Amino acid sequence: MSLTGRSRVPAVPTLPKGEQVATYGAYLDAQRAVDHLADKQFPVQLVTIVGTDLRMVERVTGRLSYPRVALAGAASGAWFGLFVGLLLLMFSGAETQTFPLLAAILIGAAFGMLFSVITYSFTAGKRDFTSASQIVAGAYSVLCAAEQAHKARSLLQEIGGVVSGWPGATPTRAPAAGPASTPPSDPTAYPVLPPTPPTPPSATPTTPPAAPRPTEPPTQPPAPPLS
Repeated sequence: MSLTGRSRVPAVPTLPKGEQVATYGAYLDAQRAVDHLADKQFPVQLVTIVGTDLRMVERVTGRLSYPRVALAGAASGAWFGLFVGLLLLMFSGAETQTFPLLAAILIGAAFGMLFSVITYSFTAGKRDFTSASQIVAGAYSVLCAAEQAHKARSLLQEIGGVVSGWPGATPTRAPAAGPASTPPSDPTAYPVLPPTPPTPPSATPTTPPAAPRPTEPPTQPPAPPLS
């Protein structure tokens, strides 16, 4: 039962509803974002953390061998024998308090060792290691109800990771502390000079071409005298 008096977990597995207000690469970052909303008196019952791109990760913790298997089986059997011995002490007389307890521990350790060695022999050396499995998400999205999504984004601007409701949006990072630098798009940082007008051609008068000289007609020979 939840502390608010109403459970938000549906009886049938269903996908959560709401707008994506932030996304993070680690679960601790998503947890810190929800905790930040709670500190700002935001109704966090409207928030859901969704892990996407799920992967099964198996981390190898050690190597298995017959001595190690036998020791682990003896330890687990001894704990079970101790539990049985305590039950026997509750229903036995005061004169036999020590023997049933020690016998139960020894018998439990022996049977635990035997069962562990037999079980390990069935693997035929195909799994000579111990491991621990986890389900890890590639990204963690913070969803919020549509009526409070804008307020949640404004509050999460302080820690970064905010995205818009559209899919594929790029998360914004928190503003870094330090002297503000002038963005390259500032027109005052890089003044643009007006273009230089083209230079008109010089108006130097050109000498007109000389007129062609008239050609003289050829001289006619004198006519012969009449007889």
